[in-house]
Amino acid sequence: METRINLPQSELPKAWYNALPDLPTPLAPPLDPATKQPLTPEALEPIFAKALIEQEMSPERWIPIPEPVLDVYRLYRPTPLVRARRLEAAIGSKCRIYYKNESVSPAGSHKPNTSIPQVYYNKREGVKRLSTETGAGQWGTALSFACSQFDMACTVYMVKVSFEQKPYRKVLINTYGGEIFASPSSQTNTGRAMLAKDPNCKGSLGLAISEAVEDAATHADTNYTLGSVLNHVLLHQSIVGLETEQQLKMIGEKPDYLVGCVGGGSNFGGLVLPFLPRKLGGEDITFVAAEPKACPTLTRGAYRYDYGDMARLTPLMKMHTLGHAFMPAPIHAGGLRYHGDAPIVCNLMAEGLVDARAYYQKECFEAAQLFLKTEGFLPAPETGHAIMSAIDVAKTAKPGSCVVFLYSGHGLLDLGSYDAYLRGELTNFELPQSDIDQALCDCPVIES
Repeated sequence: METRINLPQSELPKAWYNALPDLPTPLAPPLDPATKQPLTPEALEPIFAKALIEQEMSPERWIPIPEPVLDVYRLYRPTPLVRARRLEAAIGSKCRIYYKNESVSPAGSHKPNTSIPQVYYNKREGVKRLSTETGAGQWGTALSFACSQFDMACTVYMVKVSFEQKPYRKVLINTYGGEIFASPSSQTNTGRAMLAKDPNCKGSLGLAISEAVEDAATHADTNYTLGSVLNHVLLHQSIVGLETEQQLKMIGEKPDYLVGCVGGGSNFGGLVLPFLPRKLGGEDITFVAAEPKACPTLTRGAYRYDYGDMARLTPLMKMHTLGHAFMPAPIHAGGLRYHGDAPIVCNLMAEGLVDARAYYQKECFEAAQLFLKTEGFLPAPETGHAIMSAIDVAKTAKPGSCVVFLYSGHGLLDLGSYDAYLRGELTNFELPQSDIDQALCDCPVIES
């Protein structure tokens, strides 16, 4: 009746898995926002570390993990794989349900898996400060933690609605030594322009990205970092799936379903991508991506080139998008409110290799509360989407199936959201098609 599968620390993976060489169709190249031509590595050097640019475009299947990164990883990795027997019993499941618990990291989520190497590579190249955006605050927390480990300055632009909903994120980021501003802010031209247009704007990830990119581009000692979407982020997150694969092997299991929530695609990609060669090789493994009905990027977004931010400062990427001008509803899963998704995940979605499902926020909070009552831990609202989807899968899958989901983060700094849920103040919201159509009108037209 053992429920916890622990990988010995001596077996911590020593290399990340790069999915680019194994994609069934080549990834569409990012485009320069000015010329609309394929982006050169040199164009990214003003705001990204050169090592990360190399990883973004690397043809190598395996990228060695530097020892200084492994040293910080050892604070919390490997993370446990847990059999959710009590949840199985509560829903009457005839499937086995496991969750990979990334909430044990210092920042409480999977995000340090990429913040640690990103800070390391920037520090190695002499960068003094990093700027970034954050939705629910998990990425901002992870970056401030990683910067504290390598003695770097950190500036975070947090989507205003989440900044107001989750005040203790600010406290934690400040305690790690980072500074944080609600976005739109008065710190950047982009933020000031939005405040002049709409003083009550609650912000979006696309807007916060614009502010962080502008900050980096206008300060010589500062680089920009992104917590999701980009290839090198999914590369770093592959350590999650690599450990999961080893842990399942330890108990003689093979996954039938791998489930993760999707905002930008980092935790989902980190779990499923190491299993891609097995899926392409003929194994029957279903990749299930769970997202909000309020921000249905994979299920209803258009697969086309779009900007990664509202101010059109970032490269154009081919992805499922709701339009870079999309302003999301203020649902409580702030990390899932991005208008686009990782190009790698979208590539697999377009190939029919990902099963995307959208859920209302209230049913995800109900699933999260059931998990709390059975397994004892409070999930982040984003993680609640993965739990809801895992329950959905387990109720309909063939008896005896193995379902693995990523427990991407805890909800101990999301108590305001749970208070609103328990008070009956949350409402379900499904994005109208007219809003999607309007936002997509601003997307550039790129001849294929």
